[in-house]
Amino acid sequence: MGGYILKRLIALVPVLLGLTLIVFLIMAMIPGDPATAILGSYATPENVERLNRQLGLDRSLPEQYLVWLGNLLQGEFGRSYSLNRPVIDEVLERFSATLILAGTALLLCSVFGLLAGIVSAVRQFGWTDRIVTFFVLIGISTPSFFLGLLLILVFAVNLKLLPASGMYAIYGGGDLPDLLRHLLLPAVTLAAVATGVISRLTRTAMLEVLRQDFIRTARAKGLSERRVVYRHAAKSALVAVIPVIGIQAGFVLGGAVYIETVFQWPGIGAMLVKAISTRDLLLVQGGVLVVAASYVLFNLAADVVQSTLDPRLRR
Repeated sequence: MGGYILKRLIALVPVLLGLTLIVFLIMAMIPGDPATAILGSYATPENVERLNRQLGLDRSLPEQYLVWLGNLLQGEFGRSYSLNRPVIDEVLERFSATLILAGTALLLCSVFGLLAGIVSAVRQFGWTDRIVTFFVLIGISTPSFFLGLLLILVFAVNLKLLPASGMYAIYGGGDLPDLLRHLLLPAVTLAAVATGVISRLTRTAMLEVLRQDFIRTARAKGLSERRVVYRHAAKSALVAVIPVIGIQAGFVLGGAVYIETVFQWPGIGAMLVKAISTRDLLLVQGGVLVVAASYVLFNLAADVVQSTLDPRLRR
């Protein structure tokens, strides 16, 4: 198992290098002069030239990339020009809030998606299957930002049960119950689409497993239906579903960008929106790189769990 993990970690090196190149090129292709956007009304030719020299924008693109990559390898992400603080400090502070939101959403979509898929497969073509399918299709079809606004209207504006925005109450609060109250609406919104995807694929995997010979053998031995379903069939189906959960982790992280904007959640998504508007290149590059690297690591974790459940995959 250790050798398998080591091989996967070595294979991640070119992937991460490719990520740095893609992130850099995307930011380089954004039209306009960053120095002029940053300086605003103070964008005289002398000031623009001075700022370009300070940011290294007067060099060629290959030189800029190599300098940035060299700094990254030393753990130096640069300094945010708009915030006047190290990029890594701002990114890690904001990313911790995003991890709370995305982690909760991933937990919700994994648990409810697996349960809904298993129940739907066991009750195939029954009323339970139809009800689950109906709500799953609504969850997949509804845009997340629209669902978020709808939940705010119902639970925050009309019913006044939950806060509409923020991570903690402005006055007082700051404890775990306060965090959970603010977390519920954005986490449910972020998990809705992923729950539907996981549910549908779990149902398909379960139906395929339930037709296998070893399930018939387990039933013939007199095992209870609950044990056959949850002890044998669900474990086998989970092997096929785990990679999907890893992929959905990436979509959850990406979706956090606009969900954080809707709910004013102080995470890395809200930070990226502001950094792009102020053309803070180093901050945008650092934030996008951390999110992309996290996605890669989530998929690595999913592969490791999958190979643990099914050792044949290591070969």
